[in-house]
Amino acid sequence: MNQRAGFAAASLSQLLRAELTAGRSRWSETPVVLESARPGFAVAGGRELLILSANDYLGLACDQRVVEAAARAGNTYGFGSRAARSLGGDTQVHRELELELADFKQTEAVLLFGSGFSCNVGVIPALGRSGDLVCSDELNHASIVDGCRLSAADVAVYRHNDVRHLNEILEQRSPPRVMIVTDAVFSMEGDIAPLPELVTLAERHGAFLMLDEAHATGVLGLGGEGACGLFGLHGRVDVLMGTLGKALGSIGGFIAGSRDLIDYLARSARSFVFTTSLPAPAAAAALTALRILRAEPERVATLSANAQHLRRRFTDAGFDVIPGPTPIVAVRFGSEHIAGEMARRLLDRGVYVQAIGAPYVPAGTSRIRVIASAAHRQTDLDYALNAFSETAQELGIETV
Repeated sequence: MNQRAGFAAASLSQLLRAELTAGRSRWSETPVVLESARPGFAVAGGRELLILSANDYLGLACDQRVVEAAARAGNTYGFGSRAARSLGGDTQVHRELELELADFKQTEAVLLFGSGFSCNVGVIPALGRSGDLVCSDELNHASIVDGCRLSAADVAVYRHNDVRHLNEILEQRSPPRVMIVTDAVFSMEGDIAPLPELVTLAERHGAFLMLDEAHATGVLGLGGEGACGLFGLHGRVDVLMGTLGKALGSIGGFIAGSRDLIDYLARSARSFVFTTSLPAPAAAAALTALRILRAEPERVATLSANAQHLRRRFTDAGFDVIPGPTPIVAVRFGSEHIAGEMARRLLDRGVYVQAIGAPYVPAGTSRIRVIASAAHRQTDLDYALNAFSETAQELGIETV
């Protein structure tokens, strides 16, 4: 290594170390390396932990039927897909999953992506052209934010779930084309977008609406159809995005919509065209999970009951909980230090949760995000609540 390369490497290391200690990434994680897992629980450091930090909403990631489906697909196709969909990375299982997802979402077609993140960073630029306008909720997921930044369109950010503010923006602008994009369920708040009002507003202004249902698919609505199912708005949302890595227990993402939309994205979304396709075992796992969800809708009912129980117990115990009907229960502590210390001490009690601070949420609003699952018993959730109360008492945190 020459002296110049060594100097550059050292300088970069010093810069990054300064960034890490200056506050931009100053929040406490609780590092846990899992050794094995079962629905709702995992083993780390030789002991079993109650997992309340994962998005395995229906407990399907470790379901034996899902695991065996992935193994069978691996034996048939191999693990890696070896190519992009259009260059030899397509399989029958990809096609079957797209057909069943389209039926589940009540749309004409579906296109699979490698992840939910790649959906948003590919689709928004593909649909937002120069001179167009994209309106984005201020608390949208980072993948939506990055998709907006990559787009050639102008971007306007409206206040969180504030339809009146969004309408003011639309009244003031007259671009050739407008897209409104929002999360259905906001991952750090646990609240739901005002979808009926957004649909009405989009239709009145001739805009089209993109809805990210990453935390809504398998969670909201009768049988877990999502936010469109919850509000009875099938056919009135132009672009539906979802993930396979949360309620469906696998990995990957998808876009659901009209046949014209899917045909267009398959040719123009760069994160689809220029990347290796989703591995067949992941697609097979998601397909089996989707079939289990549709055959066993009681899982969604159990998830809802657990979420309500958990939220009610936290509220009754006096914790500062962000209101909302979803399984994401955001317990606010404000201080990053206190949230981090809570998470560390809860881990000692066998409860694995995550302290969330900047840049994931605004500075001063640090929280612990507690996520219920259909795999948990209410006694598991009661144990977690008692652990929270005992830890708060140790730290002198007022909860009433």
